[in-house]
Amino acid sequence: MVGISSSASGRIMQSLRDLGILIQDPSTQHYSLGSRVLTWAGVYSTNLDIRNVSLPYIQELYRATQETISLYVLEGKERVCVERFESQQNVRIVARIGRRLPLYAGSAGKVFLAYLPADRRDEILASTELIPLTSKTITDKESLLADLNSVRKNGYAESYGEWLLDASGVAAPIFDERGCIIAALTISGPSQRFTKAKAKEYGQLVVNTAFMISRDMGYRKPLGK
Repeated sequence: MVGISSSASGRIMQSLRDLGILIQDPSTQHYSLGSRVLTWAGVYSTNLDIRNVSLPYIQELYRATQETISLYVLEGKERVCVERFESQQNVRIVARIGRRLPLYAGSAGKVFLAYLPADRRDEILASTELIPLTSKTITDKESLLADLNSVRKNGYAESYGEWLLDASGVAAPIFDERGCIIAALTISGPSQRFTKAKAKEYGQLVVNTAFMISRDMGYRKPLGK
């Protein structure tokens, strides 16, 4: 068994303290969990809450559309799928839980960018290269910003082949009690089934469902406000 010397252990503890992972009582010199761990725990708790609250609504939306329904949360400059019901139709879109995707391509990503505070959105866009994932990916920032304005106006985002050429979808924001976006709910499927008329129909469905989830998370503004 390989041991760690007291000096090495001390350096490790000091590094963890400097990172905010541990705090040290100046009187007893004992360590306890620091603010960073509490922040991580808060993020985990929020994600668990939103998944649990959303689940019955996701199931109902799946029954109504028979398309793939996904729930995304924001992590850094990416969106992560934390729940999904996969369509059972022969041609369908697979949204793997845990999959990380960029924010600039796809309906869920654009919902986050549209509803994040302007300074946070600008920070993300300034540090993100808009790499073309398909021939339909928006790679011009001015065009993307114009699209985000439309998202806020309509209340939902549309995507036609932006991150996967044959995949289309619509997404709407989920808010917490402060009115901050905490998740994005999507309906996605093959582009051949997502006509403009179908996207408009699904857009209203996903907005209504996301609003009900937001309400259960403490959001109190009327729909569309």
